[in-house]
Amino acid sequence: MLEAAELGAKLKKATYEQRLPQLRADLIQAQQDLRSAGFSVIVLIAGDDHRGCHAAINTLNEWLDPRGIRVHVFEDPTQEEAERPVYWRYWRALPAAGRIGIFSGAWMFRAVADRLCKRTREAEFDVALERIRRFEGELADAGTLVVKFWLHQPEKPAVAELEKVREHPERYGAFGRTDQAMLDDFTRSMKVVERSLRETESAAIPWHLVESTDKRHRDWTIAATLLAALQRHLGRGAAGDPAAATAWYGTPDHCSILDTVDLAQHLDKDDYRKLLAKRQRKIRKLTLGHNAASPTAVLVFEGWDAAGKGGVIRRLCAAIDAPCYDVVPIAAPSDEERAHHYLWRFWRHIPRRGHITVFDRSWYGRVLVERVEGFAREDEWRRAYAEITDFEEQLVEAGIAVCKFWLHIDRDEQLARFEAREQTPFKRYKITEEDYRNREQWPAYEQAVNDMIAHTSSEFAPWH
Repeated sequence: MLEAAELGAKLKKATYEQRLPQLRADLIQAQQDLRSAGFSVIVLIAGDDHRGCHAAINTLNEWLDPRGIRVHVFEDPTQEEAERPVYWRYWRALPAAGRIGIFSGAWMFRAVADRLCKRTREAEFDVALERIRRFEGELADAGTLVVKFWLHQPEKPAVAELEKVREHPERYGAFGRTDQAMLDDFTRSMKVVERSLRETESAAIPWHLVESTDKRHRDWTIAATLLAALQRHLGRGAAGDPAAATAWYGTPDHCSILDTVDLAQHLDKDDYRKLLAKRQRKIRKLTLGHNAASPTAVLVFEGWDAAGKGGVIRRLCAAIDAPCYDVVPIAAPSDEERAHHYLWRFWRHIPRRGHITVFDRSWYGRVLVERVEGFAREDEWRRAYAEITDFEEQLVEAGIAVCKFWLHIDRDEQLARFEAREQTPFKRYKITEEDYRNREQWPAYEQAVNDMIAHTSSEFAPWH
């Protein structure tokens, strides 16, 4: 999940300065409209980049009308707060209708910090996350707009920052137990963070991951996302409008997860044949026997048209005995499938123990083609992130290995493969007018893929 905020995203100074005046004007206008709208707004800013969180809050405080906002920084509980239930101080700080409350860390960071510092056990952590879900759900049900940001830095700059704070607290601020826990084991800490984000995500109140290494990117993303959320809640922004698109996609100089894929990777044909044969022999040895001791797996292949999904599946299955696996090609749902929940048709193909099921496209159509083509409403595909993650977690808990692959090529390579297929008689059937039409939607699909990976790449079922 957090890899979506480790892309080295930056916003050029010229672009930032050119577009910032309009963004600030739109923010102030939305804030003015909020005063008579009858609902309140909570902006939760938390993250493993503490200094970045404070800087971002200061920026929002500067860009918004101070008469309509209040910033709440929750440090260690006071004596008055310690004598009452934990959420007492959060309830007291809730903004009135027409106003914005900016909350620093608050309930989310408290739950994460308690777990990192081992003040809570696993079961208590589960209770804390469930309480967050219920609390935020109550606010949303009452009409409050809750916009949540998690600010993240990749490990190298994050650790360097923590070491600076530890060595010079008088210059950079206090160095606490949570900071030490992250410094001691950054990988474990981020697993706790990822689980917290996943468990407290919902379609109505999603987390917005923000890479905070670049100040301009950080501030722009937070402000643009808040503006889009305000406009939607005010009834002036629909899915697909420019403000919403800007916020969801990130920044004007966007960087997606797919941009980090090295498309120049190459394997010599002779080396490829040797390695392929070696891997196929190993797969055959692992799966030979067709019994309960054999691996049980669900393999998911997604990717661009002509990226090579079919070829990979053929070479994989060539190494497995036919009775041990099933390949399930996923196309448009049938009438029977449309009459059920969208996950129903996938549950029907879950393998028994010792078997492998290969999905050529999958349940991710909900957040890809159904999102881009408008077959699913925005609330439906946003809700699907949590539904899919829960589905995959159930498979893993049952002892099934879930392996997910996105096959990536660029647009030029795709076009070259389309043209080559048209010139090859036995491949011509693979090309349709739909393939060319989908190419026109490339930016929208790229955005959807980026969001899909950000929201569904988990520690138990990561994307490759």
